[in-house]
Amino acid sequence: MKKFALLSVSEKTGLVEFARELVGLGFSLLSTGGTARALRDAGLEVADVAEITGFPEMLDGRVKTLHPMVHGGILGDTRLDAHRTQMTEHGIAPIEVVCVNLYPFEATVTGPHTFAEAVENIDIGGPAMVRAAAKNSANVCVVIDPADYGLVIEHLRNGTTDQIKRELMAKAFRHTSYYDSMIAEYFSPQLDTETISVGLRKSYGLRYGENPHQSAAVYVDPLAKDGVANGKLLWGKELSYNNLLDADAAWELVCDLPDSACAIIKHGNPCGAAAVGNFAQSYQVARSSDPISAFGGIAAFNGVVDLAAAEAMTEKGNFLEVVLATDFAPKAIEVFKNKPGWGQTVRLMQVSISPETPYRTLRSIRGGMLVQLSDEEPGEEWQVVTDRQPTEEEWAALKFQWTVARHVKSNAIVIGRGDRLLGTGAGQMNRVQSVRLALDQAGSDAAGAALASDAFFPFSDSIETAAAAGIKAVIQPGGSKKDQDSIDAANKFGITMVLTGVRHFRH
Repeated sequence: MKKFALLSVSEKTGLVEFARELVGLGFSLLSTGGTARALRDAGLEVADVAEITGFPEMLDGRVKTLHPMVHGGILGDTRLDAHRTQMTEHGIAPIEVVCVNLYPFEATVTGPHTFAEAVENIDIGGPAMVRAAAKNSANVCVVIDPADYGLVIEHLRNGTTDQIKRELMAKAFRHTSYYDSMIAEYFSPQLDTETISVGLRKSYGLRYGENPHQSAAVYVDPLAKDGVANGKLLWGKELSYNNLLDADAAWELVCDLPDSACAIIKHGNPCGAAAVGNFAQSYQVARSSDPISAFGGIAAFNGVVDLAAAEAMTEKGNFLEVVLATDFAPKAIEVFKNKPGWGQTVRLMQVSISPETPYRTLRSIRGGMLVQLSDEEPGEEWQVVTDRQPTEEEWAALKFQWTVARHVKSNAIVIGRGDRLLGTGAGQMNRVQSVRLALDQAGSDAAGAALASDAFFPFSDSIETAAAAGIKAVIQPGGSKKDQDSIDAANKFGITMVLTGVRHFRH
């Protein structure tokens, strides 16, 4: 009985050489459309699938292989007498190799396209054949990746296909699952669905995760083109898991800040942020709020890092693990490369600006995932609830600090002015302790500054502590049963208070 190999691919790299090797191993070739033409042009003898099905390709190519003569050949378990008998009765020849890759849906929808083009690039017959061949891996080699052609030929030649068939089966199911997830994501990006398909492709491996005993890698969402996951490393050694977490935090913050801003992150929290004059000045001001924490931190800039900014960052006593920007001037890159102690350590990363639009976030817990939309500022109407209205300068400070507070781990308190962060209290179990930490960091600069809290004050003690340090403006969501106690305390000390109506917890 003939041995058949079915080849139907959109990616034709290595196809002809693979087909020649199969013929040399005694396989007869079945194919469709452009794949058949490519093989014939190379001088290979190929039977059209239509010859065994008795039906031509139809409906603009939507129906080619969806036929019992094809799927019976793929799914027939030739180890079973009953299957062999039925296949013989119906003239179905076993297909022992299925080499298929799918319509380029991902490539289509990540470039310029119409809705109709997206629909037409949804493959139906291809996934059906791949899944059928994978299910029958005991009898069929399923090949979806040209990189596996040589491996498959080697094992077919040596008769050692059992293990490789299992590996190819798993790869095939991952492939079709990923493919379907791209389609599901494209057509139903909303959150409120009963099921969620997440399609991620490995971008690169990491040396380890948060700790050396944990394995880790970066996976990207092909439908998302911005963010740190899609950033480009322009210079420096490989990024670590913790580098990327901090880089993401820095980039998300700086994208929310005014032009010319710099944000510095250490262990997931802002230790500096400023938007003054130019990037060099913004970095210097951001670093000055907490130079100890800024050492070995991650700095992000919402524009092109120039020579002056690079020189400011590499001054004596400074060091940064990662610098992110939309781009780097060539002379700026040379400064980092040639600075003693920096050249082989600092990473320079080019990232596109992330728009402030909601996106789906996923966080794993044992046994499942927590899924939500990202925390963007909804723009609710703010309300001044104290006797004293904010001055123009205080309004600017309240807006800047409220933006920063969204990016600090709860309980979050930040203190600063209209163009800079002065102190941060992050991740404390009680809010008044976060207030104390932020005030301690700000020092004497807290006098006359603004304070932002990511959630309401349950008691007036935080306001009393802030007033003692000279804080003159407070912004918080409100919503506590004891809001009036905090408002009364603010009025007592001449503090202006604004309620936003929006909480920004970050756990």
